[in-house]
Amino acid sequence: MSNCSCGGTRLIFACSGCSDVGEIADKVSRLINKRGLAKMSCLSGVGAGLSGFVESAKGACGNVTIDGCGVACSKKILENIGITPRSFVLTEMGFEKGKTSSDEGTVETVMNNVLKDLN
Repeated sequence: MSNCSCGGTRLIFACSGCSDVGEIADKVSRLINKRGLAKMSCLSGVGAGLSGFVESAKGACGNVTIDGCGVACSKKILENIGITPRSFVLTEMGFEKGKTSSDEGTVETVMNNVLKDLN
């Protein structure tokens, strides 16, 4: 899945935020990266306008964002450089900010939801 139908690489970005749902978004993105299902890239690098990160995102076959809450920082950062990513927001999946455990089971559940929708 790290390769898109166009033959290029799919990148994944997470807004790690400062809440439990942000932590889960980060863990899910790292796990997807570790399993080789997409390549995680640096959201801060894109937000800072660093050319290597911006050009990688613009050249990717697909971009995926995972945000913890509806503020959707990672999605908005990519939109600011002209990219419309495939966006996932944990609070829209029913997880509640400030009340969600970032344990392994929750991470697996979110990851499975994301992967199911991407396939």
